[in-house]
Formats: sequence, C-alpha cells, structure tokens
Amino acid sequence: MDGEPHDVPISSREHAQSLDAQDPLSHLKEQFLIPSKGQLKAESLQAASRDSASADGHDSENSIYLVYLCGNSLGPQPKLVATRLQQHLNTWSSQGVFGHFKALNQSPLPTWLDADAKASESIAPIVGAHPDEVAVMQTLTANLHFLMSAFYKPDITKRHKIILETKAFPSDHFVVETQIRHHNLNPETSMITISPPTPETPLTTDHIISILDANANDTALLLLPGIQFYTGQFLNIPLITAHARSLGIFTLWDLAHAVGNVPLQLHDWDVDAAVWCTYKYLNSGPGTIGGLFVHSRHAESKVNRLGGWWGSSKSTRFAMDNSYSPIPGAAGFQLSNPSILDITALNASLEVFAMAGGMQPLRAKSLKLTAYLESLLRASQAFKNHLFKILTPSDPEQRGAQLSLQLVPGLLHVVMRELVLRSVVVDERQPDVVRVAPAPLFNSFEDCWVFVDAFAQAIEIAVKAKENGDDGKKQGIEGGELEMTS
Repeated sequence: MDGEPHDVPISSREHAQSLDAQDPLSHLKEQFLIPSKGQLKAESLQAASRDSASADGHDSENSIYLVYLCGNSLGPQPKLVATRLQQHLNTWSSQGVFGHFKALNQSPLPTWLDADAKASESIAPIVGAHPDEVAVMQTLTANLHFLMSAFYKPDITKRHKIILETKAFPSDHFVVETQIRHHNLNPETSMITISPPTPETPLTTDHIISILDANANDTALLLLPGIQFYTGQFLNIPLITAHARSLGIFTLWDLAHAVGNVPLQLHDWDVDAAVWCTYKYLNSGPGTIGGLFVHSRHAESKVNRLGGWWGSSKSTRFAMDNSYSPIPGAAGFQLSNPSILDITALNASLEVFAMAGGMQPLRAKSLKLTAYLESLLRASQAFKNHLFKILTPSDPEQRGAQLSLQLVPGLLHVVMRELVLRSVVVDERQPDVVRVAPAPLFNSFEDCWVFVDAFAQAIEIAVKAKENGDDGKKQGIEGGELEMTS
C-alpha cells in the first residue's frame, strides 16, 4: 500500500500498524474507555477506578490496555457517556420536575418529554428507517412480546404457525413458545424451527425459502435474526422478507447483532417489524434500553396493540382524561415514560456514530478489518493443523464484524484463560466456539494482529494442557476466563 515500506511482511505487526496509519477512522478509538489489564484484575471498585489506575505509574499493568474484541457482547463505554450523564444529573438536581419541559440554554440534552423522540431521530439512519417508524423503549425481549401481541393473531383453522431458526437466541425461543401458549396453542404444532441442511453448513437463503414455501398456507409469522449470534452469519433480510410477505407471512427480525454492525434499510426492504438491543455494537451500557421498528405501512392500521400513556398523543397525554389516542407509527407502541438515564447514555454513543459519518464508512472499515483478521487466521499454523475452523461465511456480504472460531474439543477453557492472560478479551460459546468481533469504532488492525498472535500461543498451550489432562475449567479472572452471557 502507498506509504508502506516495501520490505514489511504482510503477516507482521508493522504491516498492521501501517494499515492503521492509513485508516481515516482510527481517531475514534480515543472516544472510548478501554479497560486496562490492571483494572480487569482489580478486586475493589476503588482499585478498578481509572484515577487509581493512572496513579500507579506508566510501567504498571494499568498502562497495558486490553485488546477488546467483544463489542458483539457488550460495547465499551464511550467517554461522552459520563459527560452527558453528568449533564443530565445537573439538570435533574437544578430543575427537578421542570426538566420534563424546560430546555436549558447551552445544554446538548433534549427535555425529558422529547428524549425518546431525539433518540429515535438519531437511530433511524442506523437502521434505515423514518424517525416515526422507530421507538426507543423497553428491552429486546419485551419488545418482541409487544409486537407479537399486536401482529400475531393465530387462527388454528388457517394461519397459526411461527417459523424461527433452531439455533435462535434462547430468549427468542422463549418468546415464541410462550406467545403460542398464550393463545392456547401447542408449540409442537404451531412452531416450526429451521435447521441447516447439514450440521456443517450455515443456513442458506434457498433453504429458508423452501421452509417458507412448505408451510406457506398455515404460517402467520416469521422471526429470524439479522445476524446469527453463534455463527455471525448475516442473513439476506431483503430477499427473505420479500418472499415471506409474498406468501402473506408477517416478517419480524431480531437485530441484536446487526444494529450498529451492518448497514440496514428496514423501510426500503419492506420489513414489517424489527427489534434490537443497544448495548452491543451501539455501546450504550449493560442492559440499557432497546428499540423497535414498525413499517409505516402499519402506522394507521387498526392494530390491537397493548397501550400505555407514553404511547398516547403528546397533546393529550397530560390531560389525564383516560382517552387513549395512540401516536401513529412506532411511538404508539410505547408504554411507560422511558428511562432518561438509559436514553442519555444511548444518545451519547450515537453522537460517536455521527462523528464517524454513519454506517457506510464504518461498514467499509469493518469489511477490511474482518478480511484482514480472516487472512491472518487462515495463515496460522493452528488453522493449517486443523485445530480450529471458521464457522462464519467467508463471503463479506454474509457476515458482519464477528468471526466465530470452532476449536477442536477440549481446548476452549484453556484458550480463553490464556487469551485474558495476554490482555485479549473475546467471548465464548459452549462447547468449543470463540467469537471475535473487531468493531470499527474502537478496534484497529493491530488489535487483530495481537489477537491472532495471542490465539496461536493460547492454542499451543491448550493442546499441551489437554495432553496432560488439564481441562482448564478453573473459573474467574485469576484463571484468565470471563463468562459472557449476551
């Protein structure tokens, strides 16, 4: 590449650094608080604080920052979050109840009455929607229930089945099963699960379409992930949606691993509805507020949704006259007034997305990062020795930032332990999968190089430990293992 020394091997760390030097988004990493090795090992809140860590000196473990490749599970904290939250706390402490309506000069924060609308305006471009098609509210699983309560109206003599994938995230299964039972139906007859044609292959669009065709006459709703959490596969949302809708099947997408990761065009793709969380690639904080999309086609339809006062017209919301007038569009699905702490944190993170120029520049960098990571992995001796394989499709259009690496049995626990000891954070999926996700907002090409180098060392140690009967199942940071649950 231009500006790169010609004698630098492509597999070298120097090559990775040269790629970072040419990256127009590299400065965005400065917008995030990446934990240090010392902080991760801390046993008290005081010892883990950044002020305490910086006081320990340049040569301590607190000067060694983690290679954090786990944004697919929980994004790191943007620096703006603390600033905006303090501004919110100052507003609350100085204005009290008047913060609902009073806009302060020089404040970047919306009034509490308008905080949800501000978040919807900011997130709409990220999901490819009109602002009135988006509501920032509740959590992903709750939003699935709310949307199904409105749009899943089974008729046992006609359409009553819900189709989802066999390896969907467990909460999606729980929602489908309980919604079916809520209508006094049996999941054994009203739930269809899609499995890949063979265990060694990902779901294909053709296979999904074949299942839709086979069950077209009695299927009411299709629920699929935009990106499959285990394999990292990016499904063909527009094509699958178009085919399902042509069969009269309502389409509902779980975008937990897609939002903020890949460009989405929910309106133009004619998706009926979608849900997402905001704590993964959107970096809003653990367990924070979720979001949903409802296509404008359904804005004025007489949807029998569950109601709450925050979904009623703003002009009459505070009249307290018990006259429910749902806001047209997605905002009409809101129930209670949303958590302003959550929305403030989310809006702070969305400011960083705006600094990046939106999803297109981020996607361009993500494609390069993931391709670079894949090339290093395939060149490694462990790959050549068949000690792991890459589950995620190689086609860049069929994946986002995540690569899922399936180890041979018996290596996972030691590998995870050794990665953390080398200041590398990824997550695992039992029994043998490591998920690594270089997020373009805060990860670099050098991060990818460091991971692959540490991964090779970790596998070598794991193989020897397996030969010696060490399964590496000691838990906790001391043992080098982090249990991830998202």
